[in-house]
Amino acid sequence: MDRVSQWKDKIFNANAEQFETLAIDIFHYQYGNNPVYREYAKLLRVQPGEVKKLDNIPFLPIRFFKSQLVQSGDFTAETIFESSGTTGMERSRHFIKDLSLYQESFLRGFEIFYGLVTNYCILGLLPSYLERKNSSLAYMVDRLIRFSLHPSSGFYLDEWERLFHTIEELESKKQKTLLIGVSFALLDFAEKHPLELNHTTIIETGGMKGRRREMIREELHSALKEKFGPAEIHAEYGMTELLTQAWSRGSGRFQTPPWMKVMARDEEDPQMVREKGSGVLNIIDLANIHSCSFIGTDDAGRIWDDSFEVLGRIDNTDLRGCSLLVI
Repeated sequence: MDRVSQWKDKIFNANAEQFETLAIDIFHYQYGNNPVYREYAKLLRVQPGEVKKLDNIPFLPIRFFKSQLVQSGDFTAETIFESSGTTGMERSRHFIKDLSLYQESFLRGFEIFYGLVTNYCILGLLPSYLERKNSSLAYMVDRLIRFSLHPSSGFYLDEWERLFHTIEELESKKQKTLLIGVSFALLDFAEKHPLELNHTTIIETGGMKGRRREMIREELHSALKEKFGPAEIHAEYGMTELLTQAWSRGSGRFQTPPWMKVMARDEEDPQMVREKGSGVLNIIDLANIHSCSFIGTDDAGRIWDDSFEVLGRIDNTDLRGCSLLVI
């Protein structure tokens, strides 16, 4: 068994010390086998032999997934996940070698924060994601729906009446239910069919995508709670370029499963990374062994002891030096 195959057995069970060892090991593998990542690290004058701690690892700007093939090793992708976006926008593309790795990651993460999926009825409200192919979010929710085994689990596009009556019936039976939806669709549904939810949890996945006025998360949750109280409003933080999600269970702060870590970088100096405080979010996702496990996002945030907040997008997302990278 090669070392990449061995990582699959280790990454989901690593403690804090093992996490750092695995992360550094994966860095060296990806430096050697991912041309885009290697060239970016060279631009930053990173010496692989000197990378011995997490804050020595360079984080690849997420925008490279839009223009480059970010792939570690030589393989034919089982599928390609693509990001959402308005017409004419360049989309990120994530070449997935092993869908079972993604499935294991989101199922294990879900169970850490919510328990067995079979305890729930799962309702998906993701119209913009179902209208296009290759959405990693739609894939995850589709599998959660299937694995829940509940007869009422399913997707809804703009079928507000059917969704309303389904939730009413589930509430009457005191069935634990998760309504997972993109922000604009949840707001549209809430305005047409307000409900008192006692056994249903709302999980918003972000994304107005030009459909409605952008809101900060606190404003969005307040609007949803006004229509759906006393239900808690949870949130999922994930992206096309990752194979792992962080979850917020009503506090506005996200927590990660053990194989994912969020750090903060200085906006002016991307090599200045810290484990607490404010900055632009850097993410280590050990499950991303076949692309890049070290992603520099365009999201501003704040890191706490055991959680993080997302404060919004940074204004200038053209990271210095990115335009110099030509593969």
